[in-house]
Amino acid sequence: MKSNRKGLFVLLGISFITQATTSLVGGVIGIGPFTHTENLAATMHNIAGTISSVYMGMFLQIVTALVIIILATGLYQTVSHMNRTAAIIAAGFYFVEAIIHVVGQVVIFAVAETSVLYASSGDSLLLAIANLLFASRSFIGAVSMMPFGLGAIPFYYLLTKAKVIPKWLGLWGMITASFILVGWSLEAFHVVSVPFALYVPYVPWEWVASIYIFVKGIRFEYPCYE
Repeated sequence: MKSNRKGLFVLLGISFITQATTSLVGGVIGIGPFTHTENLAATMHNIAGTISSVYMGMFLQIVTALVIIILATGLYQTVSHMNRTAAIIAAGFYFVEAIIHVVGQVVIFAVAETSVLYASSGDSLLLAIANLLFASRSFIGAVSMMPFGLGAIPFYYLLTKAKVIPKWLGLWGMITASFILVGWSLEAFHVVSVPFALYVPYVPWEWVASIYIFVKGIRFEYPCYE
């Protein structure tokens, strides 16, 4: 039982840090070609000229989706004894997030291929198609954050309740995940433009949590916080 618990903590730590790293690196590599220019035609030429970066970003984001599923499974195994129904629902939201994440990469692939065609042919009709694909990409990216927030908040609460992480770390995760849930929900449906600074406090959480849980697994010290 103790060895199983230790292995589960190590798996959670590795999953958290892998998911955070592949998502960030894939986003930086893959998004770069989309943001270096100011108009659609120039952006498409830029994408066509850096197609390998776009594909590498897509690959890392697909890896991220796979790790999200592993992470959801590990979190469920860790906290389901606290509230099985809540853990199942939270894991379900993570699975939905992973699926939407992969669908988003399919749209990005379509954007990349359309950009290559436009760069070689200059067909203006492709601009209209690309405009729709870019809007779809933006919408899917925002929507994927909704199931993330709906899954993360109960998971982080249960991790805190199960005394896997301390209260301060659990509150940090729950509050900042709530910012992401509300902010991206508003962004997805163009209700209001939310400043990116609102999401920044969450960014280091997964690295901090991953290190904390991983070290607990290596040391195998089951925390006893009040």
